[in-house]
Amino acid sequence: MWKWIVGILVVVVTGLGFAYFTADKGMRNLLANLPTDRNVLFWTVPQRDAAFRSLDAVAVLAEANVIEAGGTAFPMPRGAPISIPMNVEIYMREQRTAGLVIIQDGKLRLERYGLGFDANGQWTSFSVAKSFTSTLVGAAIKDGFIKSIEDKVSDYIPHLKGSAYDAVSIKQLLTMTSGVRWNEDYEDKNSDVALFNEHKAEPGVDATVSYMRTLSREAPAGDKWAYKTGETNLIGVLVSSATGKTLSAYLSEKIWAPFGMEHNGSWLLGSTGHEISGCCIQASTRDFARFGQFMLAGAQIDGKPVLPEKWIAAATTRQADIGHPGKGYGYQWWTDDDGSFAAQGIFGQGIFIDPKRKLVIASNSNWPKATDYDTVGAQREAFYKSVQAAVDAEANLR
Repeated sequence: MWKWIVGILVVVVTGLGFAYFTADKGMRNLLANLPTDRNVLFWTVPQRDAAFRSLDAVAVLAEANVIEAGGTAFPMPRGAPISIPMNVEIYMREQRTAGLVIIQDGKLRLERYGLGFDANGQWTSFSVAKSFTSTLVGAAIKDGFIKSIEDKVSDYIPHLKGSAYDAVSIKQLLTMTSGVRWNEDYEDKNSDVALFNEHKAEPGVDATVSYMRTLSREAPAGDKWAYKTGETNLIGVLVSSATGKTLSAYLSEKIWAPFGMEHNGSWLLGSTGHEISGCCIQASTRDFARFGQFMLAGAQIDGKPVLPEKWIAAATTRQADIGHPGKGYGYQWWTDDDGSFAAQGIFGQGIFIDPKRKLVIASNSNWPKATDYDTVGAQREAFYKSVQAAVDAEANLR
């Protein structure tokens, strides 16, 4: 038995050694810092630096579906460099930023990279993917696959019947007001967000559905807002069930290819083969910025709307009170009362959109902690305001 185990280890080590010496720089870095478990919340900073640009490259970490791009990239003509009243180099260093792209009035005003990343690389999104998923709900309604956001979730996911989600509407999932109990503590190894992706599903049931239907209720549906990544995964299952397509294929069909993303993207899969829709789209920082531009321009392709009339207005304004003055939650978008809105992911991923200033800021980072609102989180908020001030200053000079 021991000889057999040693033999297997020799084969594995030999294989990894061959892979290391034949791989590119990014893959070598990943192999040198390969995480020992699949739970990203508890990886070291060097492991995350290596893996965030390569999560879809090694099947032992996760399998993924490709999000096919089209043949022509949406143009990003360069504009005059924007003069930001904040030291961008210091900001990027303290944020541990891999990519930062600013588009204003349709022009590329700033593009910088760090951590050995570049314009052709792909970085994972984490919960930025939530805003892509909610946008696919709108597309599915426009296409007639979903009747209304007032429909019950269990009408589209029958395995939820009889659970706490049986009477929850699609809108209540979108706004995270289901009233179902959930723990999103990223530092607690026993929290729901740490456990649910590794849940062993019942035969024939999606892994997320299998986990979520065991949860209990803590408030009447619609009464309480609480952030729950698992619920966005349910939304993804719902969209796939309604359309009969994978989320990757539907995203490619509706937005990625026709709008003109420059590179193929990818979307990580859960254990039962569905995309992890609350997380984990891999894309270039430019293509994340293009998605912001798509939303800023009214989600139209060749003048034709992809989403229902008034969807963006509802999705990107406060639908739920989150307990922070001036801020709220829409349909999987974080909202500001000044009309701006953002997609945000742990460890510093973000797409900030300000329609009044025709402004998009896309950033990918690796913060020391998953979330830290008082330090790097507050600093990013200050950076957004600094860029807004720069745009306003330019307008006042005209």
